[in-house]
Amino acid sequence: MMHGMIWTISDLHLSLAHPKPMDIFGPHWKSHPERIATAWRTRVQPDDDVLIAGDISWAMKLPDALIDLHWIDVLPGRKVLIRGNHDYWCSRSPGPVRRHLPPSLTLLSADAVELAEAVVCGTRGWITPETPGYQQSRDDTIYQRELTMLDRALAHAVKLAAGTKPIIVMIHYPPFLNRQPTEFARRIAAAGVAACIYGHLHRPHDWATAVQGEVDGVFYQLTACDYLGFGPVAVRGLR
Repeated sequence: MMHGMIWTISDLHLSLAHPKPMDIFGPHWKSHPERIATAWRTRVQPDDDVLIAGDISWAMKLPDALIDLHWIDVLPGRKVLIRGNHDYWCSRSPGPVRRHLPPSLTLLSADAVELAEAVVCGTRGWITPETPGYQQSRDDTIYQRELTMLDRALAHAVKLAAGTKPIIVMIHYPPFLNRQPTEFARRIAAAGVAACIYGHLHRPHDWATAVQGEVDGVFYQLTACDYLGFGPVAVRGLR
């Protein structure tokens, strides 16, 4: 039996309620929602899944974000989301958001969901103690919490996969620093994950130095929409 494809794109940075011109970050961002939608409709079929690794909407409140989420809902496929560092509309507790999500969207938060061909889990991640600018007083509580949420997500995924399906991790922050694995990457590898997608990076220099491909048995893929040319791509590294 043929199943649908698994696609990915992140950092959509939508702002339909209160439009925020993204071309202040460069001319390549001009009309980016239209370009995403065009590429999405060309590539994604109704039976496909699309994984979105955070920074979905600039909205500060859920009612404004729902306009962006409904925009995503009408595009083909089932969508699985995690929150990014700019998703202020998305509280750490997923319940209130989940109650209002359009039907084709699933929000992950320290948990997992089973797709036809894989199990997907995820959490936002955070900067790590090795990162320049890391402040113990400000960042350590969030960092430790995100590690705990990753552990919960991985445990749920391993249980759902039952050794029969590959596991995909979505994390917004890159799980590497200066091309070296952070604690997030070490835990992802230890869980036997097949593939990990991440976003957050928007500068060509960061793209050039981003870790991609297989590391410690995990296939890593940068999926920030500007890096991808504003269209979803297939998740790689599944086996």
